[in-house]
Amino acid sequence: MKVSAECMHCLVKRQAENIKKYPDEEKKAEYLGKVLGIIAEGAAEEPAPVLLSYIGRLHEEYFGKPFSFEELKKGYNAMMLEKEAEIRSRIGKATDPLALALRFAQIGNFIDFGAMDSVDDAKLIEFLEQAETLPLSEDTYKKLTKNLQTAGKLVYMTDNCGEIVLDKLLLETIGAKYPAIERTIIVRGEPVLNDATMEDALQVGIGACGRVIPNGTNIAGTYLPWLSAEAKQAMAEADILLSKGQGNFESLHGCGLNIYYLFLCKCQWFMERFGLPQYSGVFINEKDL
Repeated sequence: MKVSAECMHCLVKRQAENIKKYPDEEKKAEYLGKVLGIIAEGAAEEPAPVLLSYIGRLHEEYFGKPFSFEELKKGYNAMMLEKEAEIRSRIGKATDPLALALRFAQIGNFIDFGAMDSVDDAKLIEFLEQAETLPLSEDTYKKLTKNLQTAGKLVYMTDNCGEIVLDKLLLETIGAKYPAIERTIIVRGEPVLNDATMEDALQVGIGACGRVIPNGTNIAGTYLPWLSAEAKQAMAEADILLSKGQGNFESLHGCGLNIYYLFLCKCQWFMERFGLPQYSGVFINEKDL
């Protein structure tokens, strides 16, 4: 998906905020000039997560390694693991466990330090408490359940730490209802922001729900041209793909695969694109866009 003017503005604004603490104004001006060059050169062809990857390399060249999310990721994984049993119980008692598991997985997308400066833990808890009442597209849900009835292979593309615990519960629910479906779970190939990697997958035990593979990249999305051969093959062979998060939408939209996107609108462009208030959920199939 091409980068919008709103996304360009956000990319530059975030970089300006990120380097405020450094004293060398000349160096900062030079850096931001090069950031603008990256955006100008790549915006017509490459999605925002790819441009962020280039910008990340430039930031390291100018200012050293970026902030490490390692401890924060472990903390959010642990926080959601503490809630896992309670949420699993609520899903199991629901009239439609799959619909509720989808709602919880969507709520988990709130744990995003890429789209937001910080995560409001109180708001996250509030969303979790209200999960049963949150809207879910009925048309998309009907289409998904119909696809699941005949699917042989499903690929699930994760997004953030913490959120991956709720992805695990959704995959458990799918496995219980459709046990014949072969499930592959894709995580980031290298650390990027607070996105889930193999380390996070091991911490939360999502491997019990299917084969877990890294995608071979360090971008906050799933960009087909850069994927490992293993990840690319898994996606090509899948009957259904579930994609979490804004970054995956930005990098996959338009690819033509049978992808179901599941995320929360957290930034201005997504709110305008879908005509929804902030933190509203989006659940839609690629072919309906």
